[in-house]
Amino acid sequence: MNLFPLGRVWTIFLAMVAIAGCAGGSYSLNRQLESLSIAPASASASVNNTAVQFTATSYWNLAPTTVTPQSATWGACSASGPTSDVTVSTTGLATCASTAKGTYTVFAWTEIVGATGPVCNAVSACGYGCGRAAATALLTCP
Repeated sequence: MNLFPLGRVWTIFLAMVAIAGCAGGSYSLNRQLESLSIAPASASASVNNTAVQFTATSYWNLAPTTVTPQSATWGACSASGPTSDVTVSTTGLATCASTAKGTYTVFAWTEIVGATGPVCNAVSACGYGCGRAAATALLTCP
């Protein structure tokens, strides 16, 4: 009498492969975001307020160590705090309002993967806060 019919052997083998595959996935648990940058570091909108494309790049401790573009939360602020003079799309496309004059800070942030410590809800006008990697660039509106 065959205690392990062929179908049962394959089922056991596939289950073992699946378990081994999960165990090998610890690589992603150790991969952590180290920092974020934005390019260009500064830009000027033309007289007719054309949009300026900014791109976020993330830097990680394990391969791939650089990711461009990095998905991020985007926004803008002025020296005095939040502003509606500059809008930034979810892909980093910044546009000056017709009334915007001067230099504004464009920011991008993303949660730090694997961050430890207490959850912090304190976030500045320019996106900085606990458990976040953030970067800034400058946009000059005409």
